[in-house]
Amino acid sequence: MTNANQHPTLTGAEILWASLAGEGTTTVFGYPGGAILPIYDALRKFPTIHHVLVRHEQGASHMADGYARASGRVGVCMATSGPGATNLVTGLATAMLDSIPMVAITGQVSSKVLGSDAFQEVDITGITLPVTKHNFLVTRAEDIAPAIREAFQIARSGRPGPVLVDITKDAQQATAVYDFDAAAPPAYRPHPMLHKQLHADSPSIKQALELILAAKKPVILAGHGIVESGAEREVIAFAEALQIPIASTLLGLGAVPAAHPLQLGMMGMHGESWVNNAIQQADLLLAFGMRFDDRVTGNLASYSPNSKKIHIEIDPSEINKNVRVDVSLIGDLKQVLNILLPQIARHSEWSAAKSKNPEGVRPATTAQTFSTTASPWLSEINKSKGSAAVRDIINLPDNGHLYAAHVIHDIWREAQAAGRLENTIIVTDVGQHQMWEAQYFKHESPRSLVTSGGLGTMGFALPAAIGAKAAQPHKDVWVIAGDGGFQMTAAELSTIQQEGLAINIAVINNGFLGMVRQWQETFYDKNYSASPILSPDFVMLAAAHGIAGASVSKRSDVIPTVTKARTSGKPFLINFQVEKEDGVYPMIAPGAALHEMVRRPTHDPLLETAEDE
Repeated sequence: MTNANQHPTLTGAEILWASLAGEGTTTVFGYPGGAILPIYDALRKFPTIHHVLVRHEQGASHMADGYARASGRVGVCMATSGPGATNLVTGLATAMLDSIPMVAITGQVSSKVLGSDAFQEVDITGITLPVTKHNFLVTRAEDIAPAIREAFQIARSGRPGPVLVDITKDAQQATAVYDFDAAAPPAYRPHPMLHKQLHADSPSIKQALELILAAKKPVILAGHGIVESGAEREVIAFAEALQIPIASTLLGLGAVPAAHPLQLGMMGMHGESWVNNAIQQADLLLAFGMRFDDRVTGNLASYSPNSKKIHIEIDPSEINKNVRVDVSLIGDLKQVLNILLPQIARHSEWSAAKSKNPEGVRPATTAQTFSTTASPWLSEINKSKGSAAVRDIINLPDNGHLYAAHVIHDIWREAQAAGRLENTIIVTDVGQHQMWEAQYFKHESPRSLVTSGGLGTMGFALPAAIGAKAAQPHKDVWVIAGDGGFQMTAAELSTIQQEGLAINIAVINNGFLGMVRQWQETFYDKNYSASPILSPDFVMLAAAHGIAGASVSKRSDVIPTVTKARTSGKPFLINFQVEKEDGVYPMIAPGAALHEMVRRPTHDPLLETAEDE
């Protein structure tokens, strides 16, 4: 039925799907139930949207998250009321802490019984208030389209984040006139501080420029905001202009290619020792789209004590929250850098190079296309690497033991040798293997690492990889998970099989909750309380889901098995039986300063077999 203005009258459920389609949604991850059945009934009328049936609603939220991280688009998940909705909470919190654009849609009991403790009724908007950027309770069909459109706008604007839309069952069943254009929300209104547009003559820009040009030992802190802003090229241009070394956060890995000569590596609790030392010795820190998380600062009282600090950040609430800064530049990182770059060009030797590129921005470069005579500061950092660079295990001999570091590095080597590195996405779980991945897999492109940073969510990897593969079907997607976290969401193996997704799964199996065990070894006198874990035969478990697999316990078998998995064109699981009590080093103890790193014990066989450079 259409009205006089030729706008159709649809049920609320139909309006939901039409609004999602209008926002460009092609994939939704969800699980049906009583309070959302009208929406599922209407799905058949919208063939452009593919629904992925998950095995647990938490998996749906992680899939939407992985989809968003791998693509840059808004991920969408769906669940029924009550336990279906509450099962989304962990995934919403994961997305919230990492600033991931996501829209979660939940069914709710009829508006007439709201507040009566009806069957499967919970106040999901109240529950999710702390872990969403915003949420909506919709009780009328005519409010569904405006709520969905505003949810998408909020999720992807400013600092991205998750938004929940809770829709009562009677709103799904009622009818209303559907007008997608008329449902558009008002123009995005940023934080009042963002209305103060920066320009070349802004006092804060001039102050920042003064600090930058005076610095002798500057370091760029490259965070996740670089990727969210799409500022990769600008960051590299900025660094190259003044030969400023770059340290990356975990979520910032890949924003600047690992092979770039100015890229130092990862900072923080398990970062490279020379990176942390450089930060501590710096006279200027340039924080680009990062929030000074405690895992990258160590003890705040002793954090980079002699440096001035410039913070470029889109979220004003992050300014001076953890670390006091000398200059704050509030705005989109890409836009701010495009103000600074011409100013720098006029004050540096880069002005000659700028004539070859009138826009003042170089394309992303690699070690092969950018060369520089190391400044005294860069030379000092390179010398400080010393024997610490031994931890690069390219040339480590095979001593008969299989270490997780070997596995991670060999997955990288195989992808590089096959020419698939730029088309590989690694999705990790949380724990030791996550840190080994960050240390030993060299990320050359943005959105090539999908991992839970702020919340540290075990069980994230397998479902998030499903979302990443749905978003990037032509890329090789690897799950790297520990034996503990993998078991939390292993049921999603059936989702992989049902969807026919060629996802490669590497289970780093050491018989422990590995990071818990390492902390118990270091800080609790080796009292391994509740950290040894019994696991099923993962290859047989995969087979029960119809997925092929193999077990590997020797390093010589790693690359051949990785190649077999990658080229199979089907999902494949590899159980890597690695050393039980290996640790991630360096490591900063809680409360310690960034430079007070615990290094690998000298008796460790991995270190003993390494050759000093």
